[in-house]
Amino acid sequence: MTKILAFAGSLRKNSLNKRVLNVAVEGARNAGGSVTVIDLADYPMTVYNADDHESNGFDANASRFQDILNEHNALLIASPEYNASLPGGLKNAIDWASRQSDKFAMGEVFKGKTAAIISASPGSFGGIRCLSHLRGVLSILGINVLPSEIAVTFAAAKFDGDGTTMTDEKTKKLLENLGASLVAAVK
Repeated sequence: MTKILAFAGSLRKNSLNKRVLNVAVEGARNAGGSVTVIDLADYPMTVYNADDHESNGFDANASRFQDILNEHNALLIASPEYNASLPGGLKNAIDWASRQSDKFAMGEVFKGKTAAIISASPGSFGGIRCLSHLRGVLSILGINVLPSEIAVTFAAAKFDGDGTTMTDEKTKKLLENLGASLVAAVK
């Protein structure tokens, strides 16, 4: 069975990226994928520092994040764009999870997985600039990133106000199809 771990790079409660992620999650579930959605805010980690890692041991939340990554064979990630790149919190979580711990070798929880990536913003670029950076980070970790990616432009206008219902049917279909494509790629 295709087990997908889905999360957004945003730590905001009602972020646009969490909302578009949930649309893609529905597409993956409708295609037969088993999807676990987590919030990175539930896994707060100190900024990765190899000296601190050596002195204080492996961050407990990073260990929890490694465990859940290891249980899944695919990733569905929606990332906001911060200064034309991915946010520091997302990069930090990836950095911690890629490190050797008592349970896993360096990069072990990422190697061989498949990922689909999305970005959303209220502006006209949709966060597109961060996707190439995210793709590069994931690829170097041994993750096969699907060639299709989605940058949702003017994302705030595509929902029912601050709600979770996407009102733009074209974008909804694109996101659902990306989720379904991830399931098909892993099967």
